[in-house]
Amino acid sequence: MKWLEWQFVIVDHALELYIGAIAIVFTGLGMWVALKLTGQKKRTHITEKEIYKPALAPFVINEEELAKLGLSKRELEVLVLMSRGLSNRQIAESLFVSVNTIKTHSSRLFEKLEAERRTQAVDKAKKLGIIP
Repeated sequence: MKWLEWQFVIVDHALELYIGAIAIVFTGLGMWVALKLTGQKKRTHITEKEIYKPALAPFVINEEELAKLGLSKRELEVLVLMSRGLSNRQIAESLFVSVNTIKTHSSRLFEKLEAERRTQAVDKAKKLGIIP
């Protein structure tokens, strides 16, 4: 008998029960979203980098590394000018060659130093002691 009473209550109030269930689900979803949006904590990222101190003694080129890499004198000149932040056009003007020649020297430098960009090439050359 109780079972029949529950069945009539559920059938008579089905719409209200569905609306109540949906309201409970969306209330829970809203609370979860609010916690995700406002509950974020600040995260601290620690990055370690090596810092190179300039040498107190006058710079001496590491001839051994220079020979291993097989850099020509002109490529070394281009690399030094790159390290000073000059553009291809400025390097070409200072060395009295064409911009295409500088691009050729740069691409060979990148191959020999196994670098993809100027900054990588200059950084590697400084670490190897090829440029100041």
